Amino acid sequence: MFAASVTLSAASLTVSGDDPDKISSELPSSTAPDTLASHLTEPSDSVITLTDRDFIEVAEALGVEVAAIKAVVEIEAGSTHQGFASPGKPLINFDLTMFRRFASRRGINLAKYGNSHSVVFSSHRGSQTRAHSRLEAARTIHPHAAVEGTFWGMFQIGGFNWKRCGAESIEDFEMRMSRSERDQLDMFAEFITSTGLIKHLREKNWAAFARGYNGPSYASRSYHTRMASAYRRHSQAAVPDES
Repeated sequence: MFAASVTLSAASLTVSGDDPDKISSELPSSTAPDTLASHLTEPSDSVITLTDRDFIEVAEALGVEVAAIKAVVEIEAGSTHQGFASPGKPLINFDLTMFRRFASRRGINLAKYGNSHSVVFSSHRGSQTRAHSRLEAARTIHPHAAVEGTFWGMFQIGGFNWKRCGAESIEDFEMRMSRSERDQLDMFAEFITSTGLIKHLREKNWAAFARGYNGPSYASRSYHTRMASAYRRHSQAAVPDES
């Protein structure tokens, strides 16, 4: 989902389909060549998952509670807190509306690809296998537009926000999203810092955070109340049982 006043994004996988609300008021364009480099690291044969120490280190650096970060993860990636569908395959949400936007920016008429790339224009309905198939097919139309029009990792950050995540290039963004959950967490930390959302997460102002992170329709999907509930659960779980 997108912020209204600044270019933010993190579409939740709990929302199916290609949402027209996911349109930013200012979409950054990539300065990289229009071919994705082949230097992306080979996928590991296992997923490098987050540890409690990872959460603590990043939370302390940001000045926020671990429970607050975990609340965002739960809403964006689900209660399993997984950032990968399989080794080397980060959790993604290919968004056709956003892909159309970025393809159009580059003068690409997607109408002529309806038959040859039909999978791109279908729905994956929560299937990560199907989502990755759509992404791979979209790459053959335009690789950068495909990455920019996809939401990545356990925090579901839009590829078009690669600069705000501290990535050196769109290729670097995808490589890091595909490397480990710690990379995903670090880029989330950079993202909320660079966009100013860190203030709302520190204050646990869930409405303000959800408005910026998930867009103006956040309330209709109860993002703020769901994050608040998730925060309470994780906060209570972190309190030792003294009985």
